Amino acid sequence: MPPPGTIVAHAPCRVDLAGGTMDLWPLYLFHPGAVTVNFAVNVLTRCRITRLPEKTVRLKSLDTKVEEEFASLEQLCSTHKFKHPLAAYLTRVFAPEGGFEIETSSESPAGAGISGSSALMIATTAALARYTGKKLDREQMRVIAQNVEAQLIKVPTGCQDYYPALYGGVNAIHLDPDGIHHTAVRVAPEELDRRFVLVYTGAPRQSGINNWEVFKAHINGDKKIFRNFERIGEIARAMHHALSLADWKQVARLLREEWKLRKTNAPKITTPIIEKLVAVALRQGALAAKVCGAGGGGCGVFLTEPENREHVSAALRSYGGQVLPALVARDGLTVSGRSLGAE
Repeated sequence: MPPPGTIVAHAPCRVDLAGGTMDLWPLYLFHPGAVTVNFAVNVLTRCRITRLPEKTVRLKSLDTKVEEEFASLEQLCSTHKFKHPLAAYLTRVFAPEGGFEIETSSESPAGAGISGSSALMIATTAALARYTGKKLDREQMRVIAQNVEAQLIKVPTGCQDYYPALYGGVNAIHLDPDGIHHTAVRVAPEELDRRFVLVYTGAPRQSGINNWEVFKAHINGDKKIFRNFERIGEIARAMHHALSLADWKQVARLLREEWKLRKTNAPKITTPIIEKLVAVALRQGALAAKVCGAGGGGCGVFLTEPENREHVSAALRSYGGQVLPALVARDGLTVSGRSLGAE
């Protein structure tokens, strides 16, 4: 337990398997039955809030090595450009009293495409809620985190990234006219641990760019994009079913088909490095592969037979891929420490 006046929150990143980009409002409303399937990985983000004397507000990011300090909350709120905008924007939402330090960190490589920023949004939102004594349920945290992230990146944000951070495990996010509904997929996480390999290409992606281009094309009535999304929706529903049955042959087929459609939607989703690593993995016996998130760099996820996992991992390393020691995160958001009003 952290010392009095200190709050610590952790939230895991995610790997998306099917149905991504459809989680952008209002795209899913045009495709009835839309669902996104993903799983949380034990690549963690962390937010620590510590009380400071007087009115000083300090924001620190350990992984990006930036720090800024304000004489008061009022000075922060009157500032327009920040070194640590994620912490600053969320601080403005919660407006804690007195002095405090917000320190964040992430185990995710830069621009990895595994929702490191969204997971950190959840961890920081939860920590600030606990610190200020606000009683928020997980859906309320998701709404705040998603809305503030849209303010930060200045393009529409999807909802799927926040659910693995909140719940952990393997997830189906159902995108319906009456709201967004989360369900846990009934598959043993150990089975995914034995089959999936997560690899960082070493090249950060440009967050939001590919999704935004596809979003605009869809809204502008591109019939090819619409048809592709109809098929992506079918694949995602089938992926949910296949995972529930632990039908790994079907999971592999669907993963391959989804990746093919993604490249048709947005050619910039892939890069020469990604194509090389996918080709290497498939030659060494991998069953399927796709890029994580919006692509254009970042991470790729590879599906193998359990007995071939280490062999594929070694081959990917030999061609410059950074294999992350990622397993399914069994737990989602955790928060420890007492709120200001609890002392």
